[in-house]
Amino acid sequence: MKTLLVSAALAICAIGSAYADTAPLITNLPGRHTVSLDGKWRSIVDPFENGYYDYRLNPTDNGYAQDLDYNDPTKLQEYSFEDDKSIDVPGDWNTQRPELYYYEGTLWYRTRFTPEFDPAKRQFIHFGAANYETIVWLNGERLGSHTGGFTPFNFEVTGKLREGENSLVVKVDNKRHPEAVPTVNADWWNYGGITRPVTLVETPTSFIRDYSLQLSPTDKNRIDCYVQTDGNQPESVLIEIPELKISRRESLSPDGYASFSLKAKPQRWSPAHPKLYDVRLIAGNDTITDRIGFRTIRTDGTRLLLNDEEIFCRGISIHEERPYDSGRAWSAEHAATLLGWAKEMGCNFVRLAHYPHNENMVRLAEEMGLMVWSEIPVYWTIHWENPDTYANASNQLSEIITRDRNRCNIIIWSIANETPRSEARRQFLANLAAEARKLDGGTRLIGAAMEKDEIRPGVMSVDDPLEDQLDIISFNEYIGWYDGDSEKCDRSEWEFKTQKPVFISEFGGGALYGLHGDPAHRFTEEYQEDLYQRHTRMLDRIPGLAGCTPWILKDFRSPRRHLPRIQDDFNRKGLISDKGERKKAFYVMKDWYDKKAKETPDK
Repeated sequence: MKTLLVSAALAICAIGSAYADTAPLITNLPGRHTVSLDGKWRSIVDPFENGYYDYRLNPTDNGYAQDLDYNDPTKLQEYSFEDDKSIDVPGDWNTQRPELYYYEGTLWYRTRFTPEFDPAKRQFIHFGAANYETIVWLNGERLGSHTGGFTPFNFEVTGKLREGENSLVVKVDNKRHPEAVPTVNADWWNYGGITRPVTLVETPTSFIRDYSLQLSPTDKNRIDCYVQTDGNQPESVLIEIPELKISRRESLSPDGYASFSLKAKPQRWSPAHPKLYDVRLIAGNDTITDRIGFRTIRTDGTRLLLNDEEIFCRGISIHEERPYDSGRAWSAEHAATLLGWAKEMGCNFVRLAHYPHNENMVRLAEEMGLMVWSEIPVYWTIHWENPDTYANASNQLSEIITRDRNRCNIIIWSIANETPRSEARRQFLANLAAEARKLDGGTRLIGAAMEKDEIRPGVMSVDDPLEDQLDIISFNEYIGWYDGDSEKCDRSEWEFKTQKPVFISEFGGGALYGLHGDPAHRFTEEYQEDLYQRHTRMLDRIPGLAGCTPWILKDFRSPRRHLPRIQDDFNRKGLISDKGERKKAFYVMKDWYDKKAKETPDK
């Protein structure tokens, strides 16, 4: 296991800087000394990027990043942050300003702040996420850039902060590109902006940058650990888990790394008993705290075993949208509502689709006893043969595993959704699967949302070469919506060529809340209800079924959906409306999950 941990740490260092000129990612912000930079920021909408390029399309040193006040009318200056509208950070621009509802392009953000900081310590500016391409300047000096809309990044600003007022300018561009991850075509809203918190982090000159504590996959009485420090290294690190009576000091290597194991018998985390332990790490002058759970997850033939006990994943898919008014979700309050709805339905599992969600979602789900499927946006048709596209996907995978490796409720890393089959695609995803296993150290399963096949009339299966790279047979199927009518569920049978747990990552159909009619009429609540009733009976016939995540918890915005008075820019497959109203199918799933909970109780 130590070899795996060393390989993972080295891989993270290598990959983490491959697609962004950022500092190595600092983990566990809740356990550190931080100051929020959130609030009202000034903004400039810049569709032609005149604040970044000159008229020959060359980057200019005299652009909006200099944040000059417009106070001398004798000089030519064609911008001012003071004269434009404010915008909330975190938040998307699409739902804050009606004129930016469909906008895709560049928006400049600026805040001025006066921090209290210790010049003898180190400072970093951390972004939870910004969609999609981000460049950051502090006091007119370029800090660096980041690509990817759903993963965290940070820049070191030690020695760059001023006493008194500082200017932070951020250029965010959410334009879609064919070679990007995700690419130009998707079924969700391309929310632009600084969509998660911005934080000033202060650390000692040498600090604990990253660490992992995981229950060994092979020994339930052993916790495998590693610690990575940053700076002029202290000689050792102390790990304390008071409830387990653990106090262990380990020597650090010259590059600040330690890998070791602890003998312990922790109560294992589960949906029925989501036990978390207070953990403290001390190295030199740095002390950080965390709450960590310990569990194992593995497969045995078609069974999914959590802590060596069979479990059925009663799940739901969730987009990162606010509960009642849409727009990008980011807060603990948003997470509590969305996850509370999932619990109300009887869920013990959530699929956070189709990209990494904010850290509040993952941490609160862990406290609530909800297992998690975490996904990167390798979605539909990616440029499989483009090395830069792979580097982008790999970097996003690295950043989310780095952020969340100590969250025991994540049991599946998903590497793709509904991707068309080809040898280039198979190799691309096989490489990502290998990266995930190396970065994770083998403590989680690898999945992907594949697509079903009708191998004979009325007989469904999955015939995808990617299956060999995955730990579960996970796939989307829309029998009764995109594939026939709801009655097709009654006559569909299933068979699989390999003995792995079967996981249906999407099924369902649309309904407008309050639209009632004949069960044969689509978009009525009665059609969706009937479809779910027939679907759950079909699920009961699927051999090796270990879980499912119907699509989806609530209606969400999508520019692909244009049916007037029914869709109006919303995907209506939610079991809850965009206003929080339960549709009739919600109660069908709740009843079925109540039955499944009795058949396979959470332990």
